[in-house]
Amino acid sequence: MDIAWSNPSDNVRKANAMIDDAPKADLYVLPEMFSTGFATCPEGIAEEEGSDTLSWMKRKAEEKDAAIAGSVAISSGGKYYNRLYFVKPDGSVAFYDKRHLFSYAGENEHYTCGDERVVVEWRGVRIMLQVCYDLRFPVFSRNHGDYDMVVYVAAWPTSRIHVWDTLLKARAMENQCYVAGVNRIGSDPNCDYCGHSVIISPYGKEIATCEELTECSAQADIDMERLEAFRKKFPVLDDADKQLMR
Repeated sequence: MDIAWSNPSDNVRKANAMIDDAPKADLYVLPEMFSTGFATCPEGIAEEEGSDTLSWMKRKAEEKDAAIAGSVAISSGGKYYNRLYFVKPDGSVAFYDKRHLFSYAGENEHYTCGDERVVVEWRGVRIMLQVCYDLRFPVFSRNHGDYDMVVYVAAWPTSRIHVWDTLLKARAMENQCYVAGVNRIGSDPNCDYCGHSVIISPYGKEIATCEELTECSAQADIDMERLEAFRKKFPVLDDADKQLMR
C-alpha cells in the first residue's frame, strides 16, 4: 500500500478497504509503520499505546476471523518503539519491537531497540516477527527449529530493492521456512518505494508477488505437511552451528 505521511486515519481507512477487497485469509500483513509512514523522528507522529490504530486492528481481526500484523510507531513510558503488532481475532496481542534500528537514517537516535526474539503460533504455523532492517542480520533470525515462517514488514527504498529481493530468498532457503516480505509503495519526505512484496517458499521460490509500484495484495497457502517432509528429508537445521565460531 501507499502511505499518507503522518495521517493515521486515512491510512487505516485504506488498509481497511484493502483487506476487505482481498481474498479471505488467515493472516493479513501490512507494511512498516503503515499508519504514519516511516518516521525516523517520531515526536508528534508516534501513537500512544492502545491507540486507535491498534483498536482498529483488534476490530478487524475479529470481523475477519483472521490475524492482522503491522508495524506502528509507538510512544510508551517516555520512549519510542517501532512495534510490530500481531493481533488475533480473540483480541489478544503479541508484539515485537524492532531490534536493528536503521542508524543510516537516525532511527537509533530516537527509538529504543527491542531485546526479545518473538515467535507467535497461529493456526498451526509458528511465525517469527521481523521489521525491515532486521533482514540484513541473519544471526538474529537464525532458525533454531522454533519457527516455520518469517514475516518482514518494511519501508525498503527503491534504491536498495535488489538487496531486499535477494535477502528475502536467502532467509527462506537458509532457514528452511516460508517468508512473507511486505513493503510499501509511494514516497515520503525521504525516500521512494516500489513495493516488491512477496511470499517465498522454503525452496526460495516466489509463490505470490505484488505488482511493482501498485497497491495490491498477494496470497499464498502455507503447506505445513510439505515443509515438514522437506525438513525431514533434508535436515539442514539439524546440521547448523550450535554456537558462533570466534
